[in-house]
Amino acid sequence: MSVRTIVVRNLGRIGYARGLEIQKSLQRAQLQRIKQLGNTGKNQNITDDQCHDLLDTLLICEHDPVYTIGIRQDGFDEEVERLKKLNLNCDYYKTSRGGLITFHGPGQLVCYPIINLAHFTKSIRCYVHQLEKCLIATCNRFNVAAGTTEHTGVWIDDNKIAAIGIRASRWITLHGIALNCNNDLSWFDHIVPCGIQGKGVTSLTATCHREITVDDAIQPFIESFCGEFNCRVVHSKCESKT
Repeated sequence: MSVRTIVVRNLGRIGYARGLEIQKSLQRAQLQRIKQLGNTGKNQNITDDQCHDLLDTLLICEHDPVYTIGIRQDGFDEEVERLKKLNLNCDYYKTSRGGLITFHGPGQLVCYPIINLAHFTKSIRCYVHQLEKCLIATCNRFNVAAGTTEHTGVWIDDNKIAAIGIRASRWITLHGIALNCNNDLSWFDHIVPCGIQGKGVTSLTATCHREITVDDAIQPFIESFCGEFNCRVVHSKCESKT
């Protein structure tokens, strides 16, 4: 299999709604390109000025504080009303990803791969497993031994360090992963993270007993992604643009 090129766009700290808007814009462009190119998906020799219609893109960001709920969870309005009574100063969104409620905020590395799985392996289950392997490899680069369980995501014993929630349309992916770096874990105290009772959360900083920031984790994650998906990356100069 040939090595594909994926563009990385670092959006910095961004509101959840804005991040979702950028994701959907890229997905729409990819679906349109599929129609135009017959799903050949040729994205080689692409310049930075063409970053908006690339077929394969990694969006890297941190979010302002937000609770998101996936399509499998009912009672969204009731849950939001309960959380609002706590005066937490955050946003709330019901999303199209899989999974239940979780939190995103500063200090958490979020990556949204907007990629065509036809270029890799056309299997949602395989894609999720590959993302888990990327996250485990990223943790390993900090000498953190992480693994998987019967629950989706990446864990250290009974504590989740990284969450995964995705969706795909005609094999074009949306949503992605969140890796706890040095975020305030107390935000998770107000919910049952991902709807899993009796489990906790942790971060690279808490596990390593030293400060590990999102900036520290970005390159290890990208390198782990490239190794798992057999791709190379180019960094876009139009990172903050739509």
